Order: sequence, then C-alpha cells, then structure tokens
Amino acid sequence: MAKGERKRAMRGRAGRMQGGRGSGRASTGQVRLWGRHAVEAALLNPARNHRKLWATREGIASLCGDLPPDFAVEYADVADLARLVAKDAPHQGLVLECAPLEDVFLDEVLTGEANRPIVVLDQVTDPHNVGAILRSAAAFDAAAIVTQDRHAPPESGVVAKSASGALEIVPWVRVVNLARALEEMAEAGYWRIGLAGEAEATLADALPTGPVALVLGAEGEGMRHNITAHCDALARLPISDAMESLNVSNAAAIALYAIATRQS
Repeated sequence: MAKGERKRAMRGRAGRMQGGRGSGRASTGQVRLWGRHAVEAALLNPARNHRKLWATREGIASLCGDLPPDFAVEYADVADLARLVAKDAPHQGLVLECAPLEDVFLDEVLTGEANRPIVVLDQVTDPHNVGAILRSAAAFDAAAIVTQDRHAPPESGVVAKSASGALEIVPWVRVVNLARALEEMAEAGYWRIGLAGEAEATLADALPTGPVALVLGAEGEGMRHNITAHCDALARLPISDAMESLNVSNAAAIALYAIATRQS
C-alpha cells in the first residue's frame, strides 16, 4: 500500500483488541497491542474493532496518517504505558485495546490461491516464535498459518509485536484436530512436507510443483508421531554439521523462501 493510500485508510478506520499486564490479554476478552508496527497495522485493518488507544504525543506522531476525530485516545507518559503492557515491553509510546480477530476456517483457505503455501505448526507454543513465523509468512505470501487450538499461544500483544504487523495480514486458522486438518489439505491437493532434521531428502529435493503445506514441530521435540504420519514427505534444511538445528522461526523463513523461489 502506498503511503498516501495508507494515510487515507488510517483516517477512515476503527479497530479492536485484548488487554492486561503480561502477554497482552485481559479478562475482559479484549487484546492489548503495543509497538508502532503492530498498532498501526491493527488501526489499518478493517476487521479490527478498536476500543481505546493510550499513547504519548510522540507515539501518535509516528503513525502513518491521522486517527478519526472521534477515536478514543488517552494521552499518557511512558511510565503509565509501561503499566499497561508486559514488563519491559517495547511499546514505543502506543498501546491499543481492541477485540480479538474473527475466527478463520480452514475451508476458506483451501478454496483460495493454491500457489500460496500453508504453514502448519504442531505445538509451537512460544508467542515470539509464532509471531516471527507470521512475519515470514506475510513476507513470502503464505495463505495462512494453521495451529491446534489447545497447543498454540492465544492472540496477544507479544505475538503481534513479534509479527510486526503480520498478525493483521496472515489468516490464522485454529483447529481442534491437526491431523484431520492435514487430511483436508491432502484432499484439496496440497503436498504435505514436514521439516525434520533426520530426514534424508533436502527440502529442495522434496518440493513438488503443486500446492504445499509446510509442517513444523516444536523446538526440541519436533513433530508428534501422528503428525509425521500425516505428511507426504519429510525434508531437512541442508545446514552445517557445526549446528544441530535452527530455531523454528528461522527454519520457517528459510523454507518459505525456498518455496517462493521454486514458484518463481
């Protein structure tokens, strides 16, 4: 989006979120987001229903565009804002409270553009990792990330800050049964590739020409056996023997780049 378009969009939109000291969630059912990129992206997202913005004057000035004249803003100093977010969170003078995003369903993604990969996360629970993966997914035009509802972090300020605005861009599908979701992807024509350090084939060798669902497991444990059994192929990244493994968010970024360059 061009800068002028972003400004016009900012002037005409309101948004939503969760809150509370800690991860960025509150008992009120709202979400509290912080940091310029996360807050600005939420303000520009027409799917967000915003409740209130706390900000320093410098924070408001850093936004790309003007807020609607009736938007609820409470000016505060840096110390006051720090009490609204997780300890030592880099709020950059902006804290936004809004409702969570609406649920996205897998069938909505599977009927979209098949050339865009789907990222499947098996019990990746660290919100910083999930946020970083969302950022890479946005950068490499992934169709969505898919997680199990019970073993993934909730939407929160920590996820949003790590995603640097990508939480508002990449659909996040939460499912009850991840194995069943992988079956649905196969039925829709996706080739399911699980990243595993012990795999014989490299990712470049395993990539097909058609739609791809990239499956990643939690750091340390990797994918669960049942999820591995639902992959069509296992592949590894050809990293040096000097390192045992990569952080899951780094592995996701490299794999998404490989898929993007294959498609180009």
